[in-house]
Amino acid sequence: MDQAPGSPQRPQGSPSLPTCYRHPDRETGISCTRCERPICTDCMISASVGFQCPDCVRTGSGTGHAPDANRPRTIAGGSIAEDSFLVTKVLIGINVAVFVLVLALGERFLAETELIGLAFSPQLGEVVGVADGQWYRLITAVFLHQELPHILFNMLGLWFLGRIVEPALGRSRFIAVYLLSGLGGSALAYLLAAPNQPSLGASGAIFGLMGAFAVLARRTNLDMRPVLIILAVSLVLTFTRPDISWEGHIGGLVAGVLITLGLVYAPRERRTLVQLATCASVLLLLVVTVVGRTAALI
Repeated sequence: MDQAPGSPQRPQGSPSLPTCYRHPDRETGISCTRCERPICTDCMISASVGFQCPDCVRTGSGTGHAPDANRPRTIAGGSIAEDSFLVTKVLIGINVAVFVLVLALGERFLAETELIGLAFSPQLGEVVGVADGQWYRLITAVFLHQELPHILFNMLGLWFLGRIVEPALGRSRFIAVYLLSGLGGSALAYLLAAPNQPSLGASGAIFGLMGAFAVLARRTNLDMRPVLIILAVSLVLTFTRPDISWEGHIGGLVAGVLITLGLVYAPRERRTLVQLATCASVLLLLVVTVVGRTAALI
């Protein structure tokens, strides 16, 4: 009767079997199909062909994937970081730093960076605006705040929503939602508001995160009632309070919803492609909007 590999009893004179590289006291006739090191039955892990050792599986070298392929992922396929709120903290820091610059440099700095379509600026003594080629205003305005209550309210919203959305999406996808939502708010304000009407603030990006929150809640089957109540109250305030750029809020909200839909509902086998295509499509739509509005103003 033949002896099983690693059996303590072996016919006299038979050749010795190699020992498991992780358990030197165990003989084995099995080897990793990737690194070819001997492995015992406790160490072998089934692969598409043969068995692999724990080291090859852990590093990803035996699966044909990148070394981080076996790490846990977010619902959108992003990497799970140790500090799940790092980007949120950085964005708050940038907004606060720009607010300090506004306080230090005053009206001229605002006139150079706020969102405005096309108008004569008394502070600068010239015609300025996005239509005059200053496209950077579409994004610089997203980080501008002039009054303390304004930045406090927006940063509280960013902190609350960022601590929900960033861990759910991952850092890079969270940045995409935030920036494209802010740009979406600026683009719609540029399209619909009077060309001499300035606007500023992170509200468009915040509304984008609110839209992302709603999509994530739906995707994970959470109770939608609290989300819808928050959204409804925010929209009521948007359309009832004076000096609010409702265009910026709605533009950010729509952009955030569209992007997050593409991020969390992308099929796993084509996830990266679909997600990149979604972000690129939204960006292209915004660029077309800005180009069309510019052509109408000049």
